[in-house]
Amino acid sequence: MDRQKEMPKARTGVPGLDDILLGGLAAGRVFLLEGSPGTGKTTMAMRFLVEGAQKGERGLYVTLSETEQELHSAALSHGWELGDNIDIFEVVPPESLLDADQQQSLLYSSDLELGETTKLIFQAVEKSNAQRIVLDSLSEIRLLAQSSLRYRRQILALKHYFARHGATVLMLDDLTTDTLDKTVHSVAHGVIRLEELTPDYGAERRRMRVVKYRAQPFRGGYHDFVIRTGGAQVFPRLVASEHRLDFKRGRVTSGIAAFDRLLGGGIEQGSSTLVLGPSGSGKTTLAWQFVAEAVRKGDKAAMFVFDEELGLLFDRAKPLGFDFEAMRASGKLRITQLDAAELSPGEFAHAVRSAAADPGVKTVVIDSLNGYQTSMPQENSLILHMHELIQYLNRTGVSTFLTVAQHGLVGEMKSPVDITYLADAVILLRYFEAEGSVRRALSVIKKRGGKHEDTIREFWIDGGLHIGEPLTQFHGVLRGTPVLPNNASPQRPEKDE
Repeated sequence: MDRQKEMPKARTGVPGLDDILLGGLAAGRVFLLEGSPGTGKTTMAMRFLVEGAQKGERGLYVTLSETEQELHSAALSHGWELGDNIDIFEVVPPESLLDADQQQSLLYSSDLELGETTKLIFQAVEKSNAQRIVLDSLSEIRLLAQSSLRYRRQILALKHYFARHGATVLMLDDLTTDTLDKTVHSVAHGVIRLEELTPDYGAERRRMRVVKYRAQPFRGGYHDFVIRTGGAQVFPRLVASEHRLDFKRGRVTSGIAAFDRLLGGGIEQGSSTLVLGPSGSGKTTLAWQFVAEAVRKGDKAAMFVFDEELGLLFDRAKPLGFDFEAMRASGKLRITQLDAAELSPGEFAHAVRSAAADPGVKTVVIDSLNGYQTSMPQENSLILHMHELIQYLNRTGVSTFLTVAQHGLVGEMKSPVDITYLADAVILLRYFEAEGSVRRALSVIKKRGGKHEDTIREFWIDGGLHIGEPLTQFHGVLRGTPVLPNNASPQRPEKDE
């Protein structure tokens, strides 16, 4: 096992992928990168060669499907130069043979026997003396073989040749022929599979999985990835148990005395708080209060907003005493607007992790989980994603505030997702009717690690957040239709300092 740990690795250069592979591809081995057309195989393969060239390793791209010009154009679209350290060997249609300068190097694959094609690949490798090789694609070789037995023999011949040569090889398979043929799976040292999902609405989602990596641990499961200008980026699946920081658990306060009393003096640093309530009840404003207080004390905060345009958010927050534009300009607040239709869960988790990596960030707000839920390809995965994300933030000492909009306005409320058991504290907001007007009430219904008030208090938003006295005379406030036996109305204090 020690020898395996010491085995040199050829880094792919794809952000996140080397993390999943625990360092990269084992040097001198043959790997398979498979996926349907458009999943990103060529982009990752070129990045693999560019990474090697930057380290002084010679690369060779053997293509049976694309021309050298197409490969150069694809590389330039990502800002890469396939320089002198990367050779391209083509097997292309006979139309290109009209160019006299290329007649000695360009061949038509369907006119060749499989053995001749393999021999030409070997000659290209010998001529190039490459340390990194990409073979694109195996589907063409499978068609030339015409039988599974012959195909397997040629793959084994390629593997043994590359093993003697000492190159790290990435074979691409576009799965356009017999997708049930697992010949290369058994021969290759490792197998990486790329997939593309098309939701009913929004951009395509890409994910990858390491199917096999012989004698080497790796991060299992599916990992989201994207392809943008600059190449592919993989977002390794978050595993909270791998992260833990030692920190002192202090108290996080809101800056409003009555609210802090309701919370039993505040909440613990490194805990998660869920704010539940109907639309418009003040969930976001409550979360803002903790952000503003954290910044006032000299800490940093991060906000991830799904449901509101930032310009409107800034305009709405300023009259309430929250100057988020100034906080962001000072570097104390990192605020990100997210588009659920264009976002994968893995990319969102990566964005949160990047923010939390700043040791000054002590408060994170996710507004709201309803928006996050719409970015999930499968609804039943939301709980698992949120569990890992909340646990990760808790273990790194970040206080997390999450909002969830419940369905309905008064009476019976339903949540689109129940994560109350995951949160360390739960704040419940409600509308209620009293004497012909609609009012708001809040209560802390759960808080781990300490006592809290079990009262229900009225609150209102008027130039800021104000908390009233406990509604001791009412019954049924949380149902939205309270009863006031003595026909008396509670008095609101002018302002709570």
